[in-house]
Amino acid sequence: MIERRSSAAHVFVDDLDAPKLLDDDVHHLARVLRLRDGERVTASDGRGNWRTCRFEANSLTADGTVESENSDVDVTVLFALGKGDKPEIVVQKLTELGVSRIVPFVAERSVVKWDPDKARRNVERLRKVAREAAMQSRQVVLPRVDDLQSSLASAVSLVGHVSLAEPGGAELDTSVVAVAVGPEGGFTDSELDGRPTVSLPGGILRTETAAVVAGALLVDRHR
Repeated sequence: MIERRSSAAHVFVDDLDAPKLLDDDVHHLARVLRLRDGERVTASDGRGNWRTCRFEANSLTADGTVESENSDVDVTVLFALGKGDKPEIVVQKLTELGVSRIVPFVAERSVVKWDPDKARRNVERLRKVAREAAMQSRQVVLPRVDDLQSSLASAVSLVGHVSLAEPGGAELDTSVVAVAVGPEGGFTDSELDGRPTVSLPGGILRTETAAVVAGALLVDRHR
């Protein structure tokens, strides 16, 4: 991590042996950050592998051996849609923490509803937010942001074993790898019925706060 933090920038590429920058990344490095030829940049494939490169003539030249930082556990946070820019904030912060997978869903008490076209556009935006946050925080794993799920049941079936964040629930220990956070009004009785729950520290948390706390605890338990 020290070497990544000291690099001039961090980017994602498809092939670490022949790293090729996307046009948007070229613009960011050359025009926004104003990198000079020869400056060191770290590049990751988004799957836990990374290496140092040299930035030259708006391209990258591999320089250094490939390092790997893979985890056996994919920690996942599922979150109910919130108003305004809250979904973007949640995705940004979960990415900075190192959460592996992020699943937005519509809960029974969710106020926000996205039609199919808006859902597609907004999820693409969330994926862009995740990529930018991963570059800024020097993450080597690019989190998977799933399509919007129409219900908690759909989101849970997509992920598998999921614990719901609920006051009075069990302690979040290493047996928990995925946590779902409900909307401001909380989960309904039908959503809670038969599902395991875990409690989060603090009082009654806002949705975006609860999602970040759940992500931090999961990463702490499994990294």
